[in-house]
Amino acid sequence: MFEYRIAALLMVIIAPGVLAHDNVAETFVDGEMTCMRSNGAPDHEMGRFPNAANPNAFREQELTFCFPTSPRLADTVTEALMTVGVSVTGVPIRPYTAGYYDPDGRRGIGRDPSSGWRQQAMHNPRSLGMDDQNAHVDRSGLYHYHAVSSDLLHAHGGTPIGYAPDGFEIWYDPAIGISSWALRPGERLTPPGGAHDGTFEEDFEYVAGSGTLDECNGTVIDGTYTYFATDTYPYFPRCFKGVVNPDFMQRPRGGGRRAR
Repeated sequence: MFEYRIAALLMVIIAPGVLAHDNVAETFVDGEMTCMRSNGAPDHEMGRFPNAANPNAFREQELTFCFPTSPRLADTVTEALMTVGVSVTGVPIRPYTAGYYDPDGRRGIGRDPSSGWRQQAMHNPRSLGMDDQNAHVDRSGLYHYHAVSSDLLHAHGGTPIGYAPDGFEIWYDPAIGISSWALRPGERLTPPGGAHDGTFEEDFEYVAGSGTLDECNGTVIDGTYTYFATDTYPYFPRCFKGVVNPDFMQRPRGGGRRAR
């Protein structure tokens, strides 16, 4: 974990059709927490927002994400966090969408969760206006990752590439981090029906032992529990084995200020 304060000011290269912003990120220790403060801009080229599939414009943010400096495993697993981590450059990781199957919604998707079928972002990322870094901008102007960014990996190719809300590191190494999630067999028993093809989160199930990772996309590496980003579902950890900073549960962006 970081035991020191660092500051980064990185210029993003301007390319045709790409918006450029400065990445400003600062990491510091505050008591028992390590905190990352950023303006929410990545240190790589960002797709153009708004675009044909995404009407939202990027806006610089005032983000602070705090997680335990010395993470420890908990007695229970934490689930249902919208923000599942932060990259080493201060960009939030938010793999879920706000869309659900709704026969009355635009293209069959709406905000009503009553169907129980939540839209899975990476089934058709272009339909959500994502750029080529598997990221896009939400209504508040927040740029966030739904799956791993190739440019983030290129610039920060070692480990970690990010941190989870419980302080454990998020790595990317497809040789050792293999997801144990797979498409369910058969067809959906409720509307919209049809085969489990990955359109919805609920199309997937955890199959213990089918990969190297547990249900939270983690495993023990050299005696330390570690999460992985993967090229297949769930792409990032969706549940957490450690003691999570409560701020990730209380605030919709998971870390607007340090929980005290």
